[in-house]
Amino acid sequence: MWEALLTAFALMLVLEGVIPFLYPAKWRNLVATLSQITDKHLRMMGLLSMLAGIALLYLTR
Repeated sequence: MWEALLTAFALMLVLEGVIPFLYPAKWRNLVATLSQITDKHLRMMGLLSMLAGIALLYLTR
């Protein structure tokens, strides 16, 4: 179980690093834009992201 969890974490880090590596200026603009979004909207985006991840896990298992 720990091996799968660490593998998933490593893949998440790789995937999250692709965009800033390829497009640093666009990434900086996105982060600046995200800093202006309200907490309510950020929480909603986080919830939707978690639900999409759970759905993807359900479909692949």
